[in-house]
Amino acid sequence: MEYRQLGRSGLRVPVLSLGAGTFGGTGPLFSNWGTVDAKGATRMIDISLEHGMNLFDSADVYSDGASETVLGAAIKGRRNKVLISTKLGLPMGDGPNNYGTSRDRLIKATDAALMRLGTDHIDILQLHAFDATTPIEEVMATLDDLIRVGKLRYVGASNFAGWQIMKSLSIAERHGYSRYVAHQVYYSLVGRDYEWDLMPLAEDQGLGALVWSPLGWGRLTGKVRRETPLPSGSRLKETAQFGPPVDDEMLYDIVDVLDDIAGETGKTVPQIAINWLLQRPTVSSVILGARTEDQLIANLGAVGWSLNDDQIARLDQVSKRTPPYPHYPYYIQEGFARLNPPRFS
Repeated sequence: MEYRQLGRSGLRVPVLSLGAGTFGGTGPLFSNWGTVDAKGATRMIDISLEHGMNLFDSADVYSDGASETVLGAAIKGRRNKVLISTKLGLPMGDGPNNYGTSRDRLIKATDAALMRLGTDHIDILQLHAFDATTPIEEVMATLDDLIRVGKLRYVGASNFAGWQIMKSLSIAERHGYSRYVAHQVYYSLVGRDYEWDLMPLAEDQGLGALVWSPLGWGRLTGKVRRETPLPSGSRLKETAQFGPPVDDEMLYDIVDVLDDIAGETGKTVPQIAINWLLQRPTVSSVILGARTEDQLIANLGAVGWSLNDDQIARLDQVSKRTPPYPHYPYYIQEGFARLNPPRFS
């Protein structure tokens, strides 16, 4: 397993990590993701560690805390061998202070996550969403306090816009608070929006990308194809409305190219889609989702080899689309591009 620095920090993380969204499995969304219990999770952790994958990602909102509880049970007795990443901020109840990232919420939610995980510290805590109602000074000061008392090691964001990250980083630098070092983002062959604004920001500001849903919400498993009905067990039937929108024709064109490359490499469609991500700038770790041991083992086959330049170029070409304003002039007009060339045109 290859390890990379997490952004501009001293922490080294594996290029593949395991998402615990399939652990617990309650509610209309997460029950369709997976229902892995503590025994199954323990076996997945075993397999992960055998392959050098020691970073595990969860969130308090995953199955209303059950994901963190199952993950905590699965790592019991080997906390020093693993890195825990989790997220908070989304609603965990109907009360006025049961959502957001106020000082009160951050302190209470961090303590609750530590209890569920059965640990005294979280290695990477990310804010699951931007809280527009809480002053950023309050957020960054509280995160810094939690680091200083040893409950957190590193902090990051998830699903933030560029200006929200930059304002947070500016306030952190002004007051000497700990900076974000990670941004957990959606990025895949069927969703490359990350490249337009957030990737240049990450390069400039030293943020490592932790990539969620690298298979485009289950669309790049190799089972979703043109003129073919969805597989009986596909989570897309029940959860597509919760995930990122994807143009079906573009998806089918991408899968056609992935099929061609699979024939050339002997690798599977998901392995190729994940390997493509590992060649992109700022990507520190790609978070795998697995409902079974077989899925996990198969996805671990995305490392230990690399796509060649021609294969990457073909995937780049078939998956590109014109970005929205203010980005598109730099992609379609030479004069704009001369001033600020797009990373991938």
